[in-house]
Amino acid sequence: MKKGLLDILKGKFLVSGDAPKNWLFLLFASFLAALMISSSHQADKKVTQISSLTEEVRALRSEFVSKRQELQQIRLESTLRREVADNGLIPAAMPPQKIIVKTAE
Repeated sequence: MKKGLLDILKGKFLVSGDAPKNWLFLLFASFLAALMISSSHQADKKVTQISSLTEEVRALRSEFVSKRQELQQIRLESTLRREVADNGLIPAAMPPQKIIVKTAE
């Protein structure tokens, strides 16, 4: 056991007779480690992108609500009266009357 551990620490497994098999395994393990690191970075990038898009959606939703409230305020009759009063228009004192025309057959 002690000799096997000492051989590994000295790197004898890389130069022994069956070294190509060990090199292929190390190359494969290195490739898998690089693949795992790459996928981890991509996942972190996606998480930050999702977070920023969520914040953007929240801000746009807030802007939508405020604009909708502003539109409802503008559409009120009292607001319209104030706006048209600046141009000299006032509401009619008498309500409009419906005119019915009878046609001759």
